[in-house]
Amino acid sequence: DLKKVPGNIPPDIVKLDLSNNKIRQLRAKEFEDVSELKILNLNSNGIAYIDPAAFSGLNNLEELDLSNNTLQNFEYGVLEDLYFLKILWLRENPWRCDYNIHYLYYWLKHHYNVHSNGLECKMPEEYKGWSVGKYVRSYYEECPKDKLPIYPETFDLDKDDEEWERHKEQSVQTVKKHGVIVTVIG
Repeated sequence: DLKKVPGNIPPDIVKLDLSNNKIRQLRAKEFEDVSELKILNLNSNGIAYIDPAAFSGLNNLEELDLSNNTLQNFEYGVLEDLYFLKILWLRENPWRCDYNIHYLYYWLKHHYNVHSNGLECKMPEEYKGWSVGKYVRSYYEECPKDKLPIYPETFDLDKDDEEWERHKEQSVQTVKKHGVIVTVIG
């Protein structure tokens, strides 16, 4: 029934299981004194907010479980100190697919060695069930979905990033004429 991260954690601990408590938020520098920590389990706490400096000092962390909480997005900077992270558990959170989810998506994309799961839109209703990657790609589409004939065919498939790039290359023809690049979709 812990409501906050205890302050008396031994500094040389390498695995910490704080799952199934009532920790609703992670404040700045909660773990700065446990720099040897490799595995941190915060599953099933109801965490709704993580301060951008909460994981400050966790330079050796390899596995982080944030499953089954009430996280909707991460503020910019939350994951920046996790240099050696290999596994990030994210399932069973009500991820909100709006502009604020982009940080988490792009952090994972640029840290391709980090394995993650469970990043699925739960709200708003129009994106419910979409993968966050699908949402972010659709966010940058130039045409509204009802004006772009390829849209349903492209985005109903849940492709990983390499397949998405291949599909996009096949669908887009680029013509260079007199120094102008024209892109035709279709």
